[in-house]
Amino acid sequence: MAIKRVTASFVYTLESAPIRNGFVEYDDCDGRIVRVGECDGGELVSEGALVPGFVNAHCHVELSHLHGKFRKGTGMAGFIDQINALRDWAGRDVKASLVRKWMDKMWADGVSAMADISNDDSSFEVKKSHMMYTRTFLEVFGSEPHMCEGVMADVAELKLKADMAGIDAAPTPHSCYTMSPELLSASSAAALDSGYLSYHSQESMEEEELVRYGSGAMYENRKRGGMSTPPVTGGSSLGYFIDRLACARPAPYDAHVLLVHDVCLSQEDIDAAKKVMKNVYWALCPLSNIFIHNALPPVPLMRRNGLDITVGTDSLSSNDDLDMVKELYCLHENFPEVPMQELLTWACLNGARFLVKDAELGSLTVGKRPGIVLVHSIDVNGFVTSKSRSERIV
Repeated sequence: MAIKRVTASFVYTLESAPIRNGFVEYDDCDGRIVRVGECDGGELVSEGALVPGFVNAHCHVELSHLHGKFRKGTGMAGFIDQINALRDWAGRDVKASLVRKWMDKMWADGVSAMADISNDDSSFEVKKSHMMYTRTFLEVFGSEPHMCEGVMADVAELKLKADMAGIDAAPTPHSCYTMSPELLSASSAAALDSGYLSYHSQESMEEEELVRYGSGAMYENRKRGGMSTPPVTGGSSLGYFIDRLACARPAPYDAHVLLVHDVCLSQEDIDAAKKVMKNVYWALCPLSNIFIHNALPPVPLMRRNGLDITVGTDSLSSNDDLDMVKELYCLHENFPEVPMQELLTWACLNGARFLVKDAELGSLTVGKRPGIVLVHSIDVNGFVTSKSRSERIV
């Protein structure tokens, strides 16, 4: 065993209080944590913070070919129009090349695992040989009821390709506004059976207006495109999703469910979700929310309810980077009352728990191999700043 030692002004193990002027010792052969502690007074300590490898809880890495091509501030309806116009401009080889480029960058920045969305198999070859662990959610779309059977057959074929590539993957529903009630239930059933479900939930007020009132920009967008819209329920879009889950499988649900975005989340929605979902996680993608419609989730409400929050980057169609530290700085800037230890728990440990990879990832715990990341340019209190950047040490 070859033991190496790295030091920093702060060490965030995420299993105990942050350590000032601390060290982490690890096995240089396999990266396993051997010892963590406080440096003695005479040891030279590096500037920055040592943290576990990040878990990007929501990404669409196959959309990396859309980097820099979208207008900001268009709202969800305008964003969807841009996706439809630009999604297919690149060929398979270009998409795969950019998937590798951005996964390599995320790895170098310290991302050890990712919950990723795929609509095709263009990322599979990269994922199967990459050092980063990925669980791939094979996202399902289809607004017309007659499409359900064919869409489910197509995603079953995509699942076979993922199996052949040796990557963890299963179908998952996209959102209320892109799916018929029948398809939403069918894809949710497949996701629940796999043990994992990821769902774009309450990303914008346009989505809420669509389901609650049958009006608004999203409603007009769908109608202009000749697409059916979900039934008007008078309630929230998350409430509608929970009703469709009940049509798929009886509650309660033991699967790990990730509700992504949550910009319009209310106390009523939280209570409804926790009542039926036994392992529900909530993914924040703040820079994407600002990019599309200059809004953020109700983080104070989420914290008061003790929700298991995770952090993701979303895609390069709605973000300028796939940088977890920039997401954390955005959250710190807008919610300065949240301790850095808690932000990192969201970005590392909770994501690992969602993926059921916390036996190895998520904290600087002796015996684990989470990856060790140095965050540069932190402030005197251990918070990230606008100049902070991350660098993988192990």
